[in-house]
Amino acid sequence: MNSAKISALGKDHRASRLILVMLAIGFAALLAAAAASFWIQRQNEADSGLVAHTLSVEASLNGFASANERMETARRGLLLTGDPTFEQLMSGSLVAARTRLGILSKLVSDNARQRARVARLEALLDVYERHHRQTLRFNATQRRAMLDGFANDAGVKHVRSVRVVVNEMAEDERSLLRSREAQQRSTRQLFNTALVGTAMLILIVAVATLLLIRRNLVDLRSSREKLRLLNEDLETQVDARTSELKRANGEIQRFAYIVSHDLRSPLVNVMGFTAELETARQAIAGYLQKSDRDGWDAPDAATRLAIEEDLPEAIGFIRTSTQKMDRLINAILNLSRQGRRSLAPERLDLTAIASGIADSLQHRVQETGTQLNVGALPSIVNDRVAVEQILSNLIENALKYLKPGRPGVIDVTGRIEQGRALIEVTDNGRGIDPRDHERIFDLFRRSGQQDQPGEGIGLAHARALAYRLGGTIEVASALEEGSTFRLSLPTEWRSGDENA
Repeated sequence: MNSAKISALGKDHRASRLILVMLAIGFAALLAAAAASFWIQRQNEADSGLVAHTLSVEASLNGFASANERMETARRGLLLTGDPTFEQLMSGSLVAARTRLGILSKLVSDNARQRARVARLEALLDVYERHHRQTLRFNATQRRAMLDGFANDAGVKHVRSVRVVVNEMAEDERSLLRSREAQQRSTRQLFNTALVGTAMLILIVAVATLLLIRRNLVDLRSSREKLRLLNEDLETQVDARTSELKRANGEIQRFAYIVSHDLRSPLVNVMGFTAELETARQAIAGYLQKSDRDGWDAPDAATRLAIEEDLPEAIGFIRTSTQKMDRLINAILNLSRQGRRSLAPERLDLTAIASGIADSLQHRVQETGTQLNVGALPSIVNDRVAVEQILSNLIENALKYLKPGRPGVIDVTGRIEQGRALIEVTDNGRGIDPRDHERIFDLFRRSGQQDQPGEGIGLAHARALAYRLGGTIEVASALEEGSTFRLSLPTEWRSGDENA
């Protein structure tokens, strides 16, 4: 039932990914529309510029044609009346025509065919001006003859030629204007089409996204409700399991206390009778020595061997085993008492605590020539006794398992990381085989060469205490490369009903 609910919660992730895809498509469409709009706008500006250029050419061409016609009209008036005013009008029109022709020459510099026509107009204008100056030097007879045959006058022919060239240029410009206006209309149509297409795409994406968001919100509300039910169910299960664990832990502690306490009575008897056996053995051995001195009949060789060798060896094995069992029972009793002890959180200066532990080990530090460095450690709120026991165990182990022949270096460092205090005890000792990294935290289990005193309880006790304090202990190590024990504790531990 729980797995089905949890799998149903995964719909939110799929819907979210689909929404992100749709939004990405929408943004891509906006970017494409912006790029297309920019390009079309630039193209439209270019088309508008070409249209304006064509209109400017036409305007200059019309201005030139108008000046040319005024010039011819003034010339005729001058020939007919001889009035000097017409000479001034003609000179002004000639200047205006040349000015317009110069402007026209610049405007059509990109059009080879129109440039050739402008050059032809310039040549016709020059010829026309020379002809006019010649007519000014005519006598009365020559002027009358010219007027009589004015239709065939060279100046009139030049003006007609100019009109032909101007009309050709105007027709070309009108053709260019029509094509450029058509291009401009096409660009505007493309722009409008792009805008409409982009708007439709964005509208479709927006509608699809809104529908997905709406569906996602519905699924999210449903998922939240399922999650709330899961949390309530989980909290109920956690409370039940926690109660069971507390009861089981209490029973284990009471069982350990009872077993160790009950084991102590027969153990004391065994140790007592072992002492009596040793006393009896000593009495028998003394009797045997006396018989040797006084010349009594000595017992046989097997009896002597049993009295002098077998019996002492057996009593020694019994004594060693009972002593070891006594230490183990004491350790179990100590663990049981520690498990029942109520924790009292207080503000702790871990630097001061670690420095105090280092000071208590100075004799051993100096004896082994070890360099023990305690860095700046964070302050936390936790149980002083438990924290001292954990740090003391880690530092003492680092000092105990140094590599023979290598100057020992032990560093105790700490920091705050993600709301937790991390304390690391690093040494350059003999190291621990990676296969034994978890084994060393088991009760009565040890790793490597067993050349140091101990029952394999310290690290198990330290990890159990760390768990009670809301923390963990981990190890990173390799053989011959030293070890780093990392203790992680909350910066502020709040006691609950953990001893219930």
